[in-house]
Amino acid sequence: MKRFALAVVLTAFAVSACGAGHTAAPPARKAATATVRKQTPSPTPSPTPKPTPADQPLPVAPGAGARHQTMARPRTGGRAWHAMVTDLWLAVKTGKAGLGRQAFFPVAAYKQVKAIADPAADWKARLWGDFVLDVHAAHALLGHGAKKAALVKVLMAPAADDAWIDPGVCYNSIGYWHIANARVVYREHGQVRSFGIASLISWRGVWYVVHFGGVVRPAVGMTDAPATGTGYVGPQGGC
Repeated sequence: MKRFALAVVLTAFAVSACGAGHTAAPPARKAATATVRKQTPSPTPSPTPKPTPADQPLPVAPGAGARHQTMARPRTGGRAWHAMVTDLWLAVKTGKAGLGRQAFFPVAAYKQVKAIADPAADWKARLWGDFVLDVHAAHALLGHGAKKAALVKVLMAPAADDAWIDPGVCYNSIGYWHIANARVVYREHGQVRSFGIASLISWRGVWYVVHFGGVVRPAVGMTDAPATGTGYVGPQGGC
């Protein structure tokens, strides 16, 4: 009886201990998880457009000089006109004739226009050479106030005064529109002043400077009729 009782007690104790062990065991831990948020890649920033430098000439009519002439009437308005005027003024204001190259009659067009032995040489030595001298003269006219001088406008005679120059006149093999004695109007030290453009001619509907300070001239830079105020356009004539 004692052995049976002892066995019962040991069995009960074992069962109790086993049960107690299950009761004391900590609850199973859940697997640790991490919330991974999808990272949206930052957009590649667009490059900030660089402002056009104030001393950067504008394209007037790229490549047009190599194309055939037309009888299209040139306009004193629109993109090409604005670029031509801007480049001319830039050359005068800085004294750097090269900045006004696109405002000047293209050598490729001049080679088509002139019925002479070597029009390219004439363009370089006479026309462009005179323009360089005249730009320097106009820059000297502005003097120390050149950096602060501001272009107001370029005055032209009425469109009705434009003259079509026929082939055969002035050693030309191709015709073009011509206008004389326009005015560059600017403001300096609060005062409106002006000077002239001796001669402009057209190519494919675009005006270009061909003689700046003068047509018949000594081999020095010239400024055409500088004046206080806007001055007067004209008279017409020449080719």
